[in-house]
Amino acid sequence: MNNRNPPGRKAWSSPLADLVAPCLTPALAKFGFSEADLLMFWPEIVGERLASRCEPIRMQWPSRGTARGTPEPATLMVRVEGAFALELQHQQALVIERVNTHFGWRCVGRLALRQGPVAPPKKPRTPIAPPDGSRVRLAHDATAGIEEDALRRALIKLGSRVLTTR
Repeated sequence: MNNRNPPGRKAWSSPLADLVAPCLTPALAKFGFSEADLLMFWPEIVGERLASRCEPIRMQWPSRGTARGTPEPATLMVRVEGAFALELQHQQALVIERVNTHFGWRCVGRLALRQGPVAPPKKPRTPIAPPDGSRVRLAHDATAGIEEDALRRALIKLGSRVLTTR
């Protein structure tokens, strides 16, 4: 059994986030987000409870003046559901502190709340039960004529999953 990649094929060892980030950066820059981290890790930054009721919309950076030195912090615009805006307003300092701590510098100076609907949090996918032995044997029998080991193993794995979901 050969577990190496075929000649001329590159092994993918980079995390998917490293490959996708360069593609997302220009789109996010339109909304003032220089990093996708704020959007991707919003629930971890502010907590699940707050993240279920509010979401970042954009970072509004002040115009550059002639002053040199530390840049002025941005205003983080946050969409928040109706009456929850009052609670978020009371926790504004905490949210600003958590965002700034996440980035490691004082990038947000204040929040601007915009009321509106917030997308419901995504539910985690339920794992699929592993296929039973009879399904694996059926897939193994169906792929008996395939000579390349790596391809046969992949098809057995796929076939047993397909047969399990039927």
